Amino acid sequence: MKKILFIFCTSALMISCGTSSKGNSSSAEKVKMADPSEFASSITSDELKTMLYKYASDEFEGRETGEKGQKMAVEYLKSQYKDLGIPTPLGEDDYFQEVPLEKQSVSEASITVNGKSFKAFDDHIVLRASSSVDISTNEIIFIGYGIDADNYSDYKNIDVKGKIVLAKSGEPKDEEGNYVTSGTAEDTKWTNGRQSLSSKREAAKKNGAKGLIYMDSALFMRYAPYYQKQATSGTSGRLSLKSNEEGILMLMITEDLGKALHPTILENHKPQSIKTNLNLAIENKSESVTSENVVAFIEGSEKPDEILVISAHLDHNGMSDGEIYNGADDDGSGTVAILEIAEAFKMAKETGSGPKRSILFLHVTGEEKGLLGSRHYTDNDPIFPLENTIADLNIDMIGRIDPKRKEGDRNYIYLIGSDKLSTDLHNISEEVNKKHTNIELDYTYNDENDPNRFYYRSDHYNFAKNNIPVIFYFNGTHDDYHKPSDTPDKIEYDLLENRTRLVFYTAWEVANRDERIVVDKATE
Repeated sequence: MKKILFIFCTSALMISCGTSSKGNSSSAEKVKMADPSEFASSITSDELKTMLYKYASDEFEGRETGEKGQKMAVEYLKSQYKDLGIPTPLGEDDYFQEVPLEKQSVSEASITVNGKSFKAFDDHIVLRASSSVDISTNEIIFIGYGIDADNYSDYKNIDVKGKIVLAKSGEPKDEEGNYVTSGTAEDTKWTNGRQSLSSKREAAKKNGAKGLIYMDSALFMRYAPYYQKQATSGTSGRLSLKSNEEGILMLMITEDLGKALHPTILENHKPQSIKTNLNLAIENKSESVTSENVVAFIEGSEKPDEILVISAHLDHNGMSDGEIYNGADDDGSGTVAILEIAEAFKMAKETGSGPKRSILFLHVTGEEKGLLGSRHYTDNDPIFPLENTIADLNIDMIGRIDPKRKEGDRNYIYLIGSDKLSTDLHNISEEVNKKHTNIELDYTYNDENDPNRFYYRSDHYNFAKNNIPVIFYFNGTHDDYHKPSDTPDKIEYDLLENRTRLVFYTAWEVANRDERIVVDKATE
């Protein structure tokens, strides 16, 4: 950030010369006349590299949510903003939005069905239990596939309030072989692995069930060894947002246990009451954990109540078996990109060149644990009202090249979500790129039928679900994704510089245009 004084003086001179013949110009005139390239030039590969080698170093121990390395990371970000003179919206010296979490150790359930015992990790695993459980019942509700969509619902005309429901994996198909909820043969949120878990859990919760027993033999084979390893090694389990509401109980079971609960479960998907004697006991073990989002803020000169959010996640996967998961690309690259973008806007602010709208620089925690920090911001504690939030530009992995991408320019970026809610935002993004950066914008993963479902897998989604337009900037995965080998020496710093400038130019246009971007679509 050593160029700041030189560029500050150059920009001030440019604005001064451009307004001298008119005397004292308004803020609006100055913003209009300012050339954003003067500020974008402060975003350099050298500065990005210097910061990333620090942020993704072994010193930060992989930035595990709630652990020592993550605490060091947030202090580093705070120090960067203080050095830049960029304030916090929380007042005084408080750059941290606390995110209350709960860490739950892996629980072993005791289950008998009609007097027969079933074994933990062989037949069942506890996915979620917010409290200890001791249930004896002679009725459960078989809810078929557990789907509750606008055009198809297994919950129609059946009361599950306060009941334990049993659902199986998958989704029915029509006569043409297409899934009933989408009308296509591509996976949906009801059939796609981990997303199907959360979708069916939310459906059960919305309909008032107190517990969901979910039969998915394929996922069970993937999950059970991991859960058993955690239980036997004493490793602490999953993190979740702490809530005053009691969460829904969720178990995953094998086909054998499914058939014990409902003998015709494989061929039958008609929702119905099942008479069976089920005894279920779980000892809940949990502890409170506090993590932090880091927030910094530049107030708008003309429309300060309209907020543009620029986000990236600050956490990664910590350490395992003595190895550090540095997370240089995921998401050290997005983290340092925001710092450089913030510096550029600070320079513009100091020269009287806006931005017209306010900008919140939001570094969220717990992305790797389930988008926890961004969900806390949008669902529990938005610092600024969501109705005043005009867009979220989310940066998650922009420092590498996707080895699976065999055609096209090296200088590319995947854009996801830009046209989902706002044609306006999509068009701005395209025009800004043509004018300033000439990056190949690749929309491969923006496809509604993308089996990776990346649109739902980073922090922008918590804004999108609230009908806030988003763009997700992403370089794709690579062989080092979520491995200790994701290190800063493998980053393509020239690409990181150009991609960061693209985000800055897009943010500049969104923040400074006369009209707020239009939302012309809605999240389903």
